[in-house]
Amino acid sequence: MEEQAFSMPRIGDKAPEFKAITTQGDMNFPSDFSGSWVILFSHPADFTPVCTSEFMTFATMEEQFNKANCKLVGLSIDGLYSHIAWLRTIKEKIEYKGMKDVDVKFPLIEDISMNVAKKYGMVMPGESSTQAVRAVFVIDPEGVVRTILYYPLSLGRNFDELYRIVIALQAADEFEIATPADWRPGDDVIISPAGSCGTAKDRMDGKEEDLDCKDWFFCTKKLDKDTVLKRILKN
Repeated sequence: MEEQAFSMPRIGDKAPEFKAITTQGDMNFPSDFSGSWVILFSHPADFTPVCTSEFMTFATMEEQFNKANCKLVGLSIDGLYSHIAWLRTIKEKIEYKGMKDVDVKFPLIEDISMNVAKKYGMVMPGESSTQAVRAVFVIDPEGVVRTILYYPLSLGRNFDELYRIVIALQAADEFEIATPADWRPGDDVIISPAGSCGTAKDRMDGKEEDLDCKDWFFCTKKLDKDTVLKRILKN
């Protein structure tokens, strides 16, 4: 039988739909998460050290992500019982960077068939044909893919950056701005370039008082941290 081919999702695409068994019960994705942001991420295998460090970090940050209306969903090409045993081992035996007794409460997808991994382009034969790479998909409340990141098997992810991505995407949507390099809440934000000669002239003449324009195409404005977080974070 010819193997079914999948096209990797792209930024701006609807997240591919699937049904799965997870450590938290059955899942219909992304419909079960309608109205929330989601980070769907894959890891190479259970009972591996880099993945263990990542799951502990994500689990300790889960409340922080939840306050940003963002849910976490993990996946590997392992069975449900392997997942359960691994997560129990993490809680009962593993201590890392001051983290211990870590209870992973977000769902971890069983994907022995590799159905989900293939739909999302998580298996890259140059790395491994039997393990998923460290893929990250940030999906918005409408089920649209907004960010895609891929890491090789050997490289653990930067979880502060994953959180920053979620906050920056929400700020861009909420305030209709863009965020510059290394942006954090409280930093100046980018305003879209002028769409006409008249607007460009007005900006350079200082007629838009809240803008700091270095040139017609490069204008920033203040957006204080409290304003950003009050509109994004849940108490």
